[in-house]
Amino acid sequence: MRHLRTTKDSLLTMTSAVALIAASMTIAAPARADEAAAKKWIDSEFQPSTLSKDDALKEMQWFIKAAEPFKGMEINVVSETLTTHEYESRTLAKAFEEITGIKVKHDIIQEGDVVEKIQTQMQSGKNVYDGWINDSDFIGTHFRYGQAVDLTDWMAKDGKDVTDPMLDVNDFIGKSFTTAPNGHLYQLPDQQFANLYWFRYDWFTNPDYKAKFKAKYGYDLGVPVNWSAYEDIAEFFTNDIKEINGVRVYGHMDYGKKDPSLGWRFTDAWLSMAGNGDKGIPNGLPVDEWGIRMEGCRPVGSSVERGGDVNGPAAVYSIVKYLDWMKKYAPPQAQGMTFSESGPVPSQGNIAQQIFWYTAFTADMVKPGLPVMNADGTPKWRMAPSPHGSYWKDGMKLGYQDVGSATLLKSTPLDRRKAAWLYLQFIVSKTVSLKKSHVGLTFIRESDIWDKSFTERAPKLGGLIEFYRSPARVQWTPTGNNVPDYPKLAQLWWQNIGDASSGAKTPQAAMDALAAAQDSVMERLEKSGVQGACGPKLNPKKTAEFWYDKSAKDGNIAPQRKLANEKPKGETVDYDTLIKSWPASPPKRADAK
Repeated sequence: MRHLRTTKDSLLTMTSAVALIAASMTIAAPARADEAAAKKWIDSEFQPSTLSKDDALKEMQWFIKAAEPFKGMEINVVSETLTTHEYESRTLAKAFEEITGIKVKHDIIQEGDVVEKIQTQMQSGKNVYDGWINDSDFIGTHFRYGQAVDLTDWMAKDGKDVTDPMLDVNDFIGKSFTTAPNGHLYQLPDQQFANLYWFRYDWFTNPDYKAKFKAKYGYDLGVPVNWSAYEDIAEFFTNDIKEINGVRVYGHMDYGKKDPSLGWRFTDAWLSMAGNGDKGIPNGLPVDEWGIRMEGCRPVGSSVERGGDVNGPAAVYSIVKYLDWMKKYAPPQAQGMTFSESGPVPSQGNIAQQIFWYTAFTADMVKPGLPVMNADGTPKWRMAPSPHGSYWKDGMKLGYQDVGSATLLKSTPLDRRKAAWLYLQFIVSKTVSLKKSHVGLTFIRESDIWDKSFTERAPKLGGLIEFYRSPARVQWTPTGNNVPDYPKLAQLWWQNIGDASSGAKTPQAAMDALAAAQDSVMERLEKSGVQGACGPKLNPKKTAEFWYDKSAKDGNIAPQRKLANEKPKGETVDYDTLIKSWPASPPKRADAK
């Protein structure tokens, strides 16, 4: 009202009613503008939605009100380079600013850079970013170092006034992945995608190929249930079929260059697929898929001599198979490729199957005109649950699921932390999450997966929707609580397994070195005491036989003795029969009233 002030006494006699009207117009205008922006976004970008437009507007009205103390603030958020996050940075950040008045600089950088920067903030205490979307693989790290905000406490206390009342945490399918041993939530899932089995459905249903395969192996060509069948199929297409329509074909695809991306190839649950670790969902206990043994909340070792399993027979078997298959059944150039270089290869049309394939590639694999697409827009390929190795037992996890999750750090000033929390909730809100899932083809909510729009799109997504609706989904999980320092330990994998991939070491020697390196890092953490009562406390070294006997006596699995036969008879399942066996309606929520 500064512009109405005057020194003339006569103007001071204006009626109070006029003054109040003018004041109310000035104050109310921004709110109406925000609401108008919300309506615009709801009508255009945020469709389809699991909410009605009226309910979506109610959620946006809450964001408008909760953001009032932070209007005009500019916050900084970071995530790795994925299609979903690019959409958030390009589109949702703009929508959030127009609706709330809070400006967001959402940086998209490589995953390794996200890890480096979050380490910098945790170690220095200086605020680098106000909000983080980093992998839930950090759950053991965040819980133990005490640098991340306990979201369960935050939503009930300091962050209660900025926590969306429509935030249904129990609807998030990744909730168990971001929950620490104390039962508290430390990260809120924002996107997730699984690592599944990919295959050429058109080739697998070819009557001639089916007959030839059955004649040679004595069982049907289909989705492999075990690694023996995967190996047989790889052999069949590489050396029996050899060419299709004049093109050399291969029964397997992978990558082997000694590069940081090689680490993901193995920490992303390859060992669990082989049968490393113990039973347990989301992660094996007491031994997880990293081969790390945990007693209570304390990691106690990863080498077999300390009760772990990273260099046990199951882990070594997983490396042997990885190397054998790449050498015998993959294109020759695969050995020298990185993750990003190998990713597009199956879309070129000469790969029969891939045991280790990320569903994040779905959007790029369904582009019109690709050799793996039909003219009607349906794919020639399908994705299905991964086969398991000979050491695997029912009750174990079977693969990896990447879960990028919203994370707050205590070193971020409270006001900036609150503003960032608003944005992080906004991008996973019920109003926008379904639209985001359409763009990134990732899922975070049970209610999204069963939306009719995905039922309509399912035939063009190669089994993605069916898998996420299936009971099998729960066996695909991220790195868990046993890993006490994800950044420090993860980098050891590509360095040591890279020696096996390059031929510098045998698989056993490489895994022995990895086990020793992991134990060395945990020993340093133990001596420092920096992780407190849930930090590592290494077991004394004992013989492998001691631990084999103990696991059997305790009713556990890991570490396991070497099997006399690591290649049992192959087993497959018909893809269409498998799909039909899965439920066609959503399961009842355990927390439903």
